[in-house]
Amino acid sequence: MKKVISKVNKLLIKYFGLPKRNNVLPDPIDLLIATILSQNTNDTNSFSAYSKLKNLAPSWEITAKLPRSSIEKQIKTAGLGKQKSYAIKNLLTTLIKSRGVISLSYLKKLTDEEVISELRSFKGIGLKTATCVLLFSFDRNVCPVDTHVHRVLNRLGIVNTKMPEKTYYAVNPNLPENAAHSFHTNLIRLGREVCKPSNPLCGLCPLVKICSYSEKNYTRISPVNENKFMLLDNIS
Repeated sequence: MKKVISKVNKLLIKYFGLPKRNNVLPDPIDLLIATILSQNTNDTNSFSAYSKLKNLAPSWEITAKLPRSSIEKQIKTAGLGKQKSYAIKNLLTTLIKSRGVISLSYLKKLTDEEVISELRSFKGIGLKTATCVLLFSFDRNVCPVDTHVHRVLNRLGIVNTKMPEKTYYAVNPNLPENAAHSFHTNLIRLGREVCKPSNPLCGLCPLVKICSYSEKNYTRISPVNENKFMLLDNIS
């Protein structure tokens, strides 16, 4: 599997380019909150919600003291306001109660598995959100699996899994060194722009020759969306 992943990664870099990253890795609290906001919405809406929430107060400690309804009001553009505001407030208040400070810096000393276990202990935080912190804030060689990554990897035939969590555990032990960021980011772009849930644009796909998907579509149904904005590479 590792050789196939390496080949896919190289083809995607050739097609999309090497994804850009901030010179300074984002604070894990900021990244975690942004990832919570990204669930079930697009990057533009979630970034707008994150920016409004970040500017609501001078620090997350002050935000933690606000009513949950105030958080919900700021993040409404991201949708699922009650669910997301609860997860965010619970994260902030739990850290204050358990550690006396809103910081996740203590996670840097832990293994990938320990970080995932710790983050998943917070209500509303799942595997994908936890692994985003590992990749984007701690620069670990970990590939988070969302619906796009899950769909593309299954269509390619790299995995045969029913759920993103199973895809994650199948793929990550086989990642080539330092491949996670480009592999993850470009798979998402491919899933959004080319390998869509319905009517994929197979005639434009750089992976079509190695793809196992049996229902290929060579009729161009819609133009490619070339929105290159990626939320988690723009959190600071």
